[in-house]
Amino acid sequence: MASIQENLKNRSWRKDQFLISTDPSLFPLKRVIEVFDSRDFYWAKPVPVEAMEEMLKSSLSFGVYEQTIPENSTDSTPESKFIGIARLITDYVTFSYLTDVWIDSAYQGKGLGTWLIQCVQEATNQMPYLRRTMLFTADWERSVPFYEKLMGMTVVETPRGGGLAFMEVKGKGHPCYGSDGYNYDV
Repeated sequence: MASIQENLKNRSWRKDQFLISTDPSLFPLKRVIEVFDSRDFYWAKPVPVEAMEEMLKSSLSFGVYEQTIPENSTDSTPESKFIGIARLITDYVTFSYLTDVWIDSAYQGKGLGTWLIQCVQEATNQMPYLRRTMLFTADWERSVPFYEKLMGMTVVETPRGGGLAFMEVKGKGHPCYGSDGYNYDV
């Protein structure tokens, strides 16, 4: 029987011409590094290729790709363009930390970010002993309401004078998770 980790490391979802996959070998490492080095990815710095590869393999990494078949091609293998990412740092049992959520600005407004987070949520729902999923965000205006709505997250701590919002959602393994599927505070 395959472990939860093995099942989740080989997942994919399709919608129209888009693919979300947790296969770390699909990531175009040089392009991912370019993204990490862009202004759109303001919360992180790029790392060397070897470190990026290790980071993506060590996490549950969700890549978002647009797949197209080139015109006049005799090969039916689609070309994949990397357009998004989300990473769960997790032990696959009790803990997950969501980070590096990004959709290429040319593809925003098409529901791909929502779909990406729904896929992340589907993956965390397969972890029956998960106590919590956490994240940090500096984008109070867009991200906080986005994660509240899609994942049922709440702001745990508000730093004085602004700063990062620390958010969490309790999982099925948390003692305050109700048998009816709702989170309850102690």
